[in-house]
Amino acid sequence: MIRVLIVDDQEMIRVGLRAILAAQPNITVAGEAGDGLEAVRLLGELDVDVVLMDIRMPGVDGVEATRRIRQLFPAERVRIIVLTTFEHDETVFAALRAGANGFLSKGVGPAELAAGIEDVAAGGGALSATAAAALIGRVTDERQPEVDAVLADRFSALTPKEREVVLAIASGLSNQQIAEAMFLSPYTVKTHANRAMTKVMARDRAQLVAFAYRAGLSS
Repeated sequence: MIRVLIVDDQEMIRVGLRAILAAQPNITVAGEAGDGLEAVRLLGELDVDVVLMDIRMPGVDGVEATRRIRQLFPAERVRIIVLTTFEHDETVFAALRAGANGFLSKGVGPAELAAGIEDVAAGGGALSATAAAALIGRVTDERQPEVDAVLADRFSALTPKEREVVLAIASGLSNQQIAEAMFLSPYTVKTHANRAMTKVMARDRAQLVAFAYRAGLSS
């Protein structure tokens, strides 16, 4: 059973998320927090596998809360998914740097939300299409005179199939969607993605996308 902590300053959103997750057979809501400070406190009291973190909250926001959680708990202990409605907000990239493991738009459906939680809990990294767009936009907006040679060298070790999977991930496709497009099984897609992350030393899919664009992987 995957234990989830919901963190959002809006009670109606917390209620909605709780209702969605209550219908999932392998996910349970361990607790709720109205701000980042309360979330950090609750993690010291509750057994939590995945935190659903709103990125914009009064007081301690999602970015700062993610940073504080990472100072106390490694990713192997607690995984963090950032929920956002801001498709082109620099705070998405800031959350990645702070230690977030995945990004989902608040507009995702119940199936994608559950799948994202399961993927992140298993060591992967959820990345919805809108979140991918925000991340890619933030990365490409950064002025960089040249490709990161170190990252480019790491990506050169990818097989053609791994490279194709990485580009599909960067477009925001799920494992199932990539599998259908490439005529592979979802398990095979996940294997290619995991191998790519290992080769380029990315901790999850969000960081894999950031690394890919810094390495000039665009075709």
